[in-house]
Amino acid sequence: MNNSSVENAILMLEDGTIHHGNPFGKRGTTSGEICFNTGMTGYQEVFTDPSYFGQVLIMNSVHIGNYGVKDSDVESGSVKIRGLIGRNLEAQFSRKLATGSLDDYLKFNNIVCIEGVDTRALVAHVRTQGAMNCIISSEIQDIGRLKSELQKTPCMDGLELASCVTTESEYEAGNPESPIRIAVIDYGIKHHIIECMTSRGAFVRVYGARTSLKKLKEFNPDGYFISNGPGDPSAMDYAVETVQEILSENKPLFGICLGHQLLALANDIPTFKMHHGHRGLNHPVKNILTGKCEITTQNHGFGVDPQAVKKAANIEVTHLNLNDDSIEGIRMKDKPAFSVQYHPESTPGPHDSRYLFDDFLELIRKSKG
Repeated sequence: MNNSSVENAILMLEDGTIHHGNPFGKRGTTSGEICFNTGMTGYQEVFTDPSYFGQVLIMNSVHIGNYGVKDSDVESGSVKIRGLIGRNLEAQFSRKLATGSLDDYLKFNNIVCIEGVDTRALVAHVRTQGAMNCIISSEIQDIGRLKSELQKTPCMDGLELASCVTTESEYEAGNPESPIRIAVIDYGIKHHIIECMTSRGAFVRVYGARTSLKKLKEFNPDGYFISNGPGDPSAMDYAVETVQEILSENKPLFGICLGHQLLALANDIPTFKMHHGHRGLNHPVKNILTGKCEITTQNHGFGVDPQAVKKAANIEVTHLNLNDDSIEGIRMKDKPAFSVQYHPESTPGPHDSRYLFDDFLELIRKSKG
């Protein structure tokens, strides 16, 4: 925790709400859509999840940073959140395997933070008022100027952000001699999603967000994976078109989070901006096909229109969120394609849903005959 008595940081929300606290990480100013995560552990994996790009994150747990950071505890090559809000962000840490402190890590990644905020009250406010933009500053103390800077921040609704976090060059993972080859489209993929496929024997090649089907087919894939990522899926016409072209191949397709939304859009099912989204490690989801409940990891601010799903003749709902009955999984009746809204790779989080990667590879094996 930063106990500085001479420095001050200010958090201002779009609705005029103001919180004062202590600076942490980089000193400066940052803004983005405010959201919250209820997880108590795995903060480094959360901060490096590309799906958080463009967002300022509240960590609802009281103490964040007390086990430091470690080079391997990441989901991408850098911190992707725009800013961080905490009750107690800890500069001291106790884990012997840690390679450094959270404070130094956030400074290295140029992340502006504020701590000393009543995060439980702030989360309750966001749950009531809904998602909105915010600004954090440890250099600007003038409220009028902060308000002016905040007004420059674009709304997440309508933003295409996958292009900002996708890979700049193709790369491969797994055993090149594997009989299962998967073409992965990276809209902001997490490292452990790739690991969940390669650890099951698949050989994958990861492509940039705007890769054409013609290019994907050069890999001679047995299946296609559509990744998670940030931003508004309805602003990604190029990706929807690619998914539609992939479906015409009649090869197995699996989508996670943003990939789930893109599969819906490819079937003329609209998406919508949620009131405040789902983000955490403890969301209960029911698998309608098995009747079993899964505790899941989630990170999304957009959802699939439930009424449109019910009217789609070729789509079957496979998973439902038990908190709000939102759509958490679908599959096509006439194509070997399915998707889930949550994160079955679950790092951090429980491993209840990792069977979905087994299902995907089994679907590929059956498709190959």
